[in-house]
Amino acid sequence: MSVSSRAISFPENALSPSRVDRVLIVRLGAMGDIIHGLPAAAALRGAFPKIMLGWLIEERWAELLCTLPNPRSGPRSPQRPLVDRIHTVNTRQWRTAPLSLQTWERVAATLSDVRAASYELAIDLQGAVRSSVLARWSKAPIIYGATQPRENLASMFYSRRVIPSGSHIVQQNLSLTEAVARRGLPVPAVAFPIDELAEHECSLWLNRHGVHNFVLLNPGAGWGAKQWPAERYGQLAKQLAADGMRSVINSGPGEHDLAQAVRAVSSNAAIIFSGSLTKLIAITRRASLFVGGDTGPMHLAAALRIPVVGIFGPTDPERNGPFGTRNIVLRHPSSVTSYKHLAKSDANLLAISYKQVADAARQLLEGGRG
Repeated sequence: MSVSSRAISFPENALSPSRVDRVLIVRLGAMGDIIHGLPAAAALRGAFPKIMLGWLIEERWAELLCTLPNPRSGPRSPQRPLVDRIHTVNTRQWRTAPLSLQTWERVAATLSDVRAASYELAIDLQGAVRSSVLARWSKAPIIYGATQPRENLASMFYSRRVIPSGSHIVQQNLSLTEAVARRGLPVPAVAFPIDELAEHECSLWLNRHGVHNFVLLNPGAGWGAKQWPAERYGQLAKQLAADGMRSVINSGPGEHDLAQAVRAVSSNAAIIFSGSLTKLIAITRRASLFVGGDTGPMHLAAALRIPVVGIFGPTDPERNGPFGTRNIVLRHPSSVTSYKHLAKSDANLLAISYKQVADAARQLLEGGRG
């Protein structure tokens, strides 16, 4: 999809990167949000391949940019394909002891690392107060951000404000880099880090279980309202097994019991995968199809061009749906958009049956268009 036909609002005093050598992207988390920002960074890299591109990110998500324990800066490689320099923070840990000497030493070390890069321009893709403050503390003289960021106070720290365009968050993020480039940019494919050992271990794991073609199921969700029941994932796995297709259950941190519940209902037709973020990238590359809700693993699958069946409830698929890949999104017509972190499953999400999901999965597996 090309975005060159979209209306793009450029700040009148925008500065072209033809005169800028060092650009910092600020998007701290979470997983899906970082993935939504990768096309914007990749588009900027494609338009200006000689710039030094840095990224400020939460430590726990750094594997989306670089495999471990590879260097966080220096010449790009398959292990760090997009950015030249990675700066990490741990704001969760900082918040647990904001007044401790150790916290302040870590904050100071991070700021020193960022400032040493001498960035000339920063782009805040997060739109939060903490991300905009960090962008300002980078000492970059020019800070780009959305005119109406997620947290209104964040705009106080921007020197260039951009009116985002496009309905999907990927397009809106791209608007900021288009404003920097002063022209429309195509949505590029995203290159994720490749860890040869992780790739090899995932291949061995699949061979050991006799799995070749499989559907990756992701029963977890960021909060309860987005979570389709584990029992239905298990019933779906049984349906797919009857069609001759194996299922692999992704078990993220704290999701062991959830994954076990899916496996039990599937009568062991599905197997459980659990591993690092790097291994999740490797296993997702090998999937024939992904099934899950509005989560980071779903957006990872879409970015890797894996076909996706998206099961949506309160969040809006027009803004947060699978982007750039063949997909079928299931959402009840009565669903009301809400981003409140409610613990109880959304009633309209529960109206989606496992048979509907199985039919959508079959359609995509047979090459149908979503």
